[in-house]
Amino acid sequence: MPQNINNNLGFTPTSSNKMHLDLNSCFASIEQQANPFLRGKPLVVAAYNSPGGCILASSIEAKKLNIKTGMRVKDARSIYPDILVTTPDPNKYRQVHLDLKKILFVYSPQVSPKSIDEFVIDFTNCLNVKKGLFEIAREIKTRIKSNLGEWLTVSIGIAPSRFLAKTASNLQKPDGLNEINKINFLKIYQNLKLTDLHGINIRNELRLNNVGIHSVVDFYLADKLRLKAAFKSIAADYWYARLRGYEVDAVDFSRKTFGNSYALPHSKGTTEELLPILQKLVEKTGARLRQAGFFAQGIHLSLFFRDHTLWHKSCFLKKTIFDSRDIYQEAVHILKQCPLKPVHTLSVNCFALVPNKNMQLEIFTDVEEKQNLVKSIDKINTRFGNFILTPARMVLVKDKVIDRIAFGGVKEI
Repeated sequence: MPQNINNNLGFTPTSSNKMHLDLNSCFASIEQQANPFLRGKPLVVAAYNSPGGCILASSIEAKKLNIKTGMRVKDARSIYPDILVTTPDPNKYRQVHLDLKKILFVYSPQVSPKSIDEFVIDFTNCLNVKKGLFEIAREIKTRIKSNLGEWLTVSIGIAPSRFLAKTASNLQKPDGLNEINKINFLKIYQNLKLTDLHGINIRNELRLNNVGIHSVVDFYLADKLRLKAAFKSIAADYWYARLRGYEVDAVDFSRKTFGNSYALPHSKGTTEELLPILQKLVEKTGARLRQAGFFAQGIHLSLFFRDHTLWHKSCFLKKTIFDSRDIYQEAVHILKQCPLKPVHTLSVNCFALVPNKNMQLEIFTDVEEKQNLVKSIDKINTRFGNFILTPARMVLVKDKVIDRIAFGGVKEI
């Protein structure tokens, strides 16, 4: 938090210099853009096109029917039997993300992807700001329509801080454009619920209610003592400043782990069944680890079983590793310690990350030679397609562990 913030803050005198852009119904809209026959129809993108498949994104038309992210396909069909269902196409979404980022860099060098479908643009000390952020926002909307596709819309929020810009982007969806500033902030606060604020969930709402805060205006007017009684942490100071438009969220958290998981449609809970899947998860994790320029010194394996129990274990290594073969070897060692039964989800993670510049030499292994070999394999796979060169064991999993993309997984794109 800025050191010059005192205990009697009014709303920041800083003019609006942040813009938050949100691609509406991201996965579903991209699918509709790619296939005109899907446009204007209730559509969901689900992890699997089966009754139990989890919905990852709903089209604008589906949202109007109250079909939401997180529902099962069977629940969507109970609301609207003719709902269209498609499975994810991650490469398509990554390309739109990259193309959208290129458009935004035209207007400011300070573009921060927050997720696959959200960006923050900072216009501080940017000459473009002279034409006005509303004009820039309208230009961005036009460019998206002409360059990316007529069916893609974005909601844009403008404010003096990232938090309020995101809040403004949520005021009108889809295709909104709103600003929160020192003139209108109280009027906007009057029309918001506490849970409309990003970061305030039901539990935080109850904490605030317990100290007499029942609305966003109450939240803004509360002094620090009351907020500290609710949060009992430094979060009270952050919220006090955040609601007054001060920038307290411009933090770039460093990457802590790399990992992949897979939900098994059916499982007998045998080692023979799990090892090929574990191999592919490790190959994907290792490739991402190396692409981001890291080695790892820790491996974590977790298994969520069909009886709703969880087993997990970590291993902290004496050396750093980067080769997927080494990661797999350590993961198998952990797996052998697990009392197996039918598995729902298998997950592997690398942690204790170290920049690959800090290469640790070994007595009996030429680490540099191994690193060059792995780099060559990665280059071939990057050029000709993932898993062109793979361990033989992965032949057994061909189409299993299919490519997925998380909304927040943008650091490697």
